[in-house]
Amino acid sequence: MTLPQAKLDQLSARIAGLHFPSTGWQGKARGAALERLSAMGLPVRRDEYWRYTDPAKLVAPQPQAEVWGGEVAFDEIDALKVVFVDGMFDAEASDDLTMSGVEISRLAEAVTDLHWAAEIYGELETKGQYPAQRPFAALGSAFATDGLLIRVTGKADRPVAVIYRSSSNTSDVNLHHCVKVEEGAEITLLESGDAAARLLTVMEVDVAKGARFHHVRAQGRSHQRIVNTHVFARIAEEATFKSFTASINGVMTRNEAVLDIVGDDAVAHVAGASVGDGSDFHNDDTVFITHAAERCESRQVYKKVLKNGATGVFQGKILVKPGAQKTDGYQISQSLLLDGDSQFLAKPELEIYADDVKCSHGSTSGAIDETALFYLRSRGVPERRAQSLLVLAFLAEALAEIEEEALAEDLRLRLENWLDRHEG
Repeated sequence: MTLPQAKLDQLSARIAGLHFPSTGWQGKARGAALERLSAMGLPVRRDEYWRYTDPAKLVAPQPQAEVWGGEVAFDEIDALKVVFVDGMFDAEASDDLTMSGVEISRLAEAVTDLHWAAEIYGELETKGQYPAQRPFAALGSAFATDGLLIRVTGKADRPVAVIYRSSSNTSDVNLHHCVKVEEGAEITLLESGDAAARLLTVMEVDVAKGARFHHVRAQGRSHQRIVNTHVFARIAEEATFKSFTASINGVMTRNEAVLDIVGDDAVAHVAGASVGDGSDFHNDDTVFITHAAERCESRQVYKKVLKNGATGVFQGKILVKPGAQKTDGYQISQSLLLDGDSQFLAKPELEIYADDVKCSHGSTSGAIDETALFYLRSRGVPERRAQSLLVLAFLAEALAEIEEEALAEDLRLRLENWLDRHEG
């Protein structure tokens, strides 16, 4: 089907001037991604999965946003640090990329046709285009300037921390990461930093039998940043995939997760906590989890705290395919509205084609519990402090999805500091 001229013009303007590597295995994979993108075009507000989020800031040819560029999360964690500045790898600021049980290379340097990433790059993103199209993911696969290729063959001694820094208020960054966790291996991947005026990332994660992948991400603190991230994962038999995102501030953030559970007895958890203040804050979490095997577990836990006209969005789906018996799927999305001007838009979905499953979803919006607030104040806790304690208690269920206590505590303190700065 031919795209409308308006969509063609919009796409042409968006990709004009972007670099397109066309050699080796990358050329083939990127060419296929460009074909997908050209067939879809870029989204408009009336597209079903963009009805709650205006994609205009992602479509615009040139971003313009003041980038904060300050401290990053997880500074106190012993991790192998990999730094990107305005999307460019910073060798001086990064650690040596060698670690027992882990092979790390860069997309920009992976040109040999024998590279293992040739089997993954674009594959999971392609499968994630159905039933909902994800044009920006295809754009990321076609035009990524760099990214990490991480192959895990054992249990990593320490986490890998990807740090995104920015020095330009017009930086437009496009990165693509591939992670292959071999059978029985385990790794924790951390992401933090403001990265750019506009950041587009794609991460494809292949988790083999019995392997474990932990992902913890902190987004903030620039108020004007524009972010669109995609995580595509394939989870094999008895494997574990867990991902958590903390999002603070930002004029437009959309995080998409597409997880495909293909092996029996696998586990897939995604969770997030976001806090926003002001009518220009917009945070969107869009999740699609497919159960295609038996006795598998999935969890989606999202909490949003909104004030002064901020907007939060959650679109989450659990699809249970025929034969995926004994599935345990849980989905909860909740917002805490600290005033009457903020809004939370939710679209929870279940689609089940098996008869022996346990699946549930729930979505709520509400204000601070006045009874709990009165109780704390009657014990001498100042009103603003009491509100902060109740907000942190509200976010606790999402933070509990982080297995490593030190990482959870780091993010809890950052959320608490945000509440302190935004009291009243």
